[in-house]
Amino acid sequence: MVTSAKPAAGEKSSWDDDRLVQSCLKGDEDAWGALIDRYKNLIFSIPIKYGFTPDDAADVFQSVCLDFLRELPRLRDVKALPKWLIQISAHTCLRRRRHELPTGPADQMETLPDTASMMPEDRLHEINQEQALRNALGGLAPRCQKLVRMLFYESPSRPYAEIASRLGLAVGSIGFIRGRCLGKLRRALDQAGFQ
Repeated sequence: MVTSAKPAAGEKSSWDDDRLVQSCLKGDEDAWGALIDRYKNLIFSIPIKYGFTPDDAADVFQSVCLDFLRELPRLRDVKALPKWLIQISAHTCLRRRRHELPTGPADQMETLPDTASMMPEDRLHEINQEQALRNALGGLAPRCQKLVRMLFYESPSRPYAEIASRLGLAVGSIGFIRGRCLGKLRRALDQAGFQ
């Protein structure tokens, strides 16, 4: 008897959002983990951009994940998922700020900004672009991901000899492979509408 194997959690990280959401709605914990892993940096970046400490941002992150889990069945368009998560995160930040205010005059609450003014359009665009970059980078082959991270995400930059040693490549091939990886990244960003 042949049984169909369930995809491993690591394999699910390559699934598109629609497939992950559908699996999450069916109770698939591995799909949920893959979806959170895909958007954890987006969610965490919102409270950081609003000046929360890393510990407070972690609390906001947990609250957003709980809201996300509870509200996921109401998501109408999976393509709107990043924007939806940004809104949930911004609302959570606003609620937390309101909760932190000392009890005072009623008009003090009225002076708090709404989430629209907390998240100006240019900030929304920036956050969406950051997520598009994370998604595109996550879609690259593991070797390309590692190479791009070593070359462009670390400060100070690593020397080619060290990168070649870590990736098991010839030093002379780093430039060529970097070009191919960046080309793939550019195509993925173009498809995502990155500007």
